[in-house]
Amino acid sequence: MNDASGTASRLDTLLDRTIVPGYTSLGIALRRRHWPADPAPDALRGKTAVVTGANSGIGLAVAEGLAALGARVVLAVRNPGRGEEARRRIRAAHPDADVVLTECDISDFAAVDACARRLADQLSSLDILVHNAGVLPPERTESADGHELTLATHILGPLRLTDHLVPLLAATEDGRVILMSSGGMYTQRLPVDDLEYRHGDYRGATAYARTKRLQVAFTPVMAERYAAKAITVHAMHPGWVNTPGIADALPGFHRLLRPLLRTPAEGADTALWLAATRPTPPTGQFWHDRHPRPTHYLSRTHYTSGQLWRLWLDCARAAGVSTD
Repeated sequence: MNDASGTASRLDTLLDRTIVPGYTSLGIALRRRHWPADPAPDALRGKTAVVTGANSGIGLAVAEGLAALGARVVLAVRNPGRGEEARRRIRAAHPDADVVLTECDISDFAAVDACARRLADQLSSLDILVHNAGVLPPERTESADGHELTLATHILGPLRLTDHLVPLLAATEDGRVILMSSGGMYTQRLPVDDLEYRHGDYRGATAYARTKRLQVAFTPVMAERYAAKAITVHAMHPGWVNTPGIADALPGFHRLLRPLLRTPAEGADTALWLAATRPTPPTGQFWHDRHPRPTHYLSRTHYTSGQLWRLWLDCARAAGVSTD
């Protein structure tokens, strides 16, 4: 390692450990000077991508970025009206983009199944699946299937949709699944004894972070599950991003840090890099600003393989996914 690369690596590590500068617009501005090359402008020409929660914020920025790289993009959204607005916005910026809508409430198993059937009817293959849809409810709420809403939205629905779409993802040479997690997961343990958050005082931010921890913990499990089909699985976090969802759910945080928050496009960058860079980034890892990151910074968040496996089985069964 030469002096320049060594200095860049030390700076990157410092930014990651100190959180506030690393997760803000300052962090991405500093890292951009040294990070891996951008994908080619037409890197996704001829590819097809599905993005959940693509009608605003980071999801919209991911969808627009994929379209700019030449991909056919399917916006999988809960609200078709807002989805159509997003589609028009992307087409206005990229008139030649192939952008279509499909309705999908990722927290609702029936809606997930219907979405998967439509995609199977409409597509011959799928190159990229980005799980971006997210919720941060102010009080404990259950999905249509009776599961705590953040668990259903961030874990169960994505597991179910991914498993339904494996034949399409396996029909390409390089199927990729990308999970949009959160740096907030670093503060949380796995919910080993309270998966559905039935006990204690419910806090939406805690529920959100716990399920984001689950996403990161399950990434290597999913990577191993789908490796034989040449499907890679990646988790990443976008840093702190100025989105409507953050402004609504965490107004104090948004007000305090707004001058330092990243733009949605900056938050989307690593997801786009994971989707388009060649060769394929290593599967089963957790990424931020185009670099793999540790999954723990606090000793109290560590878990055993037995605890992880038990939660995987519980979630897979709840999602209706085979555990064979």
